[in-house]
Amino acid sequence: MSTVTVTQMAAPSAPSYPCSCDTFVALPPSTVGERVIFGKNSDRPCDEVQEVVYFPAAKYSAGDKLECTYIKIDQVPQTYAVVLSRPAWLWGAEMGANEHQVCIGNEAVWGKDEVSDSEALLGMDLVRLGLERADTAEKALDVIVDLLEKYGQGGNCMEDECSFNYHNSFLITDRTEAWVLETSGKYWAAEKITEGPRNISNQFSITTRIDKEHPELREYARSKGWWDSKREFNFAGVFSYMNTARIDASGSRYCKGRKLLEKNKGNITAETMMEILRDKESGINMEGGFMTTGSMVSILPRDPTLPAVHYFTATPDPERSVFKPFVFVKNITQLKKTCSPSYGPEDPVKKTPRFQSKPDRKHELYKKHEEAAAKMEFLQGKGAEMLKNMRRLEKEKMAEMDQFLQSGIEDTTLVVHIFANTTEEELKVYS
Repeated sequence: MSTVTVTQMAAPSAPSYPCSCDTFVALPPSTVGERVIFGKNSDRPCDEVQEVVYFPAAKYSAGDKLECTYIKIDQVPQTYAVVLSRPAWLWGAEMGANEHQVCIGNEAVWGKDEVSDSEALLGMDLVRLGLERADTAEKALDVIVDLLEKYGQGGNCMEDECSFNYHNSFLITDRTEAWVLETSGKYWAAEKITEGPRNISNQFSITTRIDKEHPELREYARSKGWWDSKREFNFAGVFSYMNTARIDASGSRYCKGRKLLEKNKGNITAETMMEILRDKESGINMEGGFMTTGSMVSILPRDPTLPAVHYFTATPDPERSVFKPFVFVKNITQLKKTCSPSYGPEDPVKKTPRFQSKPDRKHELYKKHEEAAAKMEFLQGKGAEMLKNMRRLEKEKMAEMDQFLQSGIEDTTLVVHIFANTTEEELKVYS
């Protein structure tokens, strides 16, 4: 499949960028069993490394500051443990989960409002902040919109001198419900999901069903001449561009994702979600200048006594990757094989002017996967055997996790290193 390319509306002479990313959630009764299933592909520049990292819960003192990707903000007294899949050069995350089984993924969106290139909070920073500071999906939404009001969103979203900016939408879920949050500058609208499937892509998707909104949203739209206050307020209709290449391209993928969810409605499992994320015909598994650089699937049982399981690839192209399980228990340590090198204050991202060079951010699993992907591409026999062994490993781990999902975990030592151990087994397959 060729990469979809679009041009920024505000500047016809600006460079063209692909746009992608899809996030999905399925709630009962669309799923098998009383489980919420969450999934996301992170589609980013093809040479960008995505790492999977863990940060434990922590306590802070009054007056402490937190350094995000570009700006410092006020820290909170307590943060929750999180597991994140993130571009290795920044502080935030494309997707992740916390110890209270809140999951968040974000998407780039564009509309009538200009996108700020001033350095503020990235949408990816807001994903991590929502996870670190909220123990329910709705609280995570509140955290994000409060930070949006206080600090704003903006800044280059790509590790490159060429600026790539966007507004953000978010899909936030926990064991009981999900929320779609769509933003335009500091303004926003949110839709609550209590049952069935829902997906978001690179377009506004909230129409007239709005469960929470910025208190000045409608007055702002009226003042800009986008809404006459007589027609029913339709968020996507008011804030979107009409008939643009960007909306059409993402809309096609959004519609295909929705159809895949509807096709499997009532029978959606984690395996179903993985297959959707691996689907190349729809463009959900993207190839080209922008490609799927990391993927995540989470299983959240409605029963709070049962564990949730979060699967991450930490490698590009889910079709040629292993979804590895992670479970929140005590005594988890950093996931070293999927953790990229740190350059501290010498990192080119931290220096101004930024992005004057790109250091090597490849973690160990990424390097071995890169070699394996080449074998799968060019050595058909050996590549097919390798892919077969990867799928076998994935199925074995999913069967193992399903036992815990049904009966609980009596001995947490059985899963405390499950992600790291599965990564080691994956590395052996590549060798």
